[in-house]
Amino acid sequence: MKRLTMWGLALVIGSWFAVAGAADVKSLRGSVALDAGSERPMLKQVMPDREPIPRDHVQQPPLVPHAVDGYQIDLKFNKCMSCHGWETYQKARATKISLTHFKDRDGNDMSDVSARRYFCTQCHVPQTDAQPLVENTFEPASARR
Repeated sequence: MKRLTMWGLALVIGSWFAVAGAADVKSLRGSVALDAGSERPMLKQVMPDREPIPRDHVQQPPLVPHAVDGYQIDLKFNKCMSCHGWETYQKARATKISLTHFKDRDGNDMSDVSARRYFCTQCHVPQTDAQPLVENTFEPASARR
């Protein structure tokens, strides 16, 4: 019983600190209430199909220059490979999947895509027309020769 009382007291004190600390949290929407305005926000639109998007730094995964809504990527099928696979990329006029995706965690070459590189959209993301939430002054580093 004493142990249960101590846990209850700890829970009450922890809740009080959580509420007291939450007073300092500021929302990106400012003082606008969640239910303010009757309009639903517009969903961000994926940019139309286009040429590959330039990278901003050396190790950046390439960005997807087309929509991927509805693409099936699961243990049995990967829709991306229907265009970007080594057997299909030329006919689809798509970027070929990199050789780095055929190495296991120890650097050994594999005959199929590595499990750690199989779920494409965990690294490769499509671009939208969204405006930045905060000002961004990032400029890519210039290549040294």
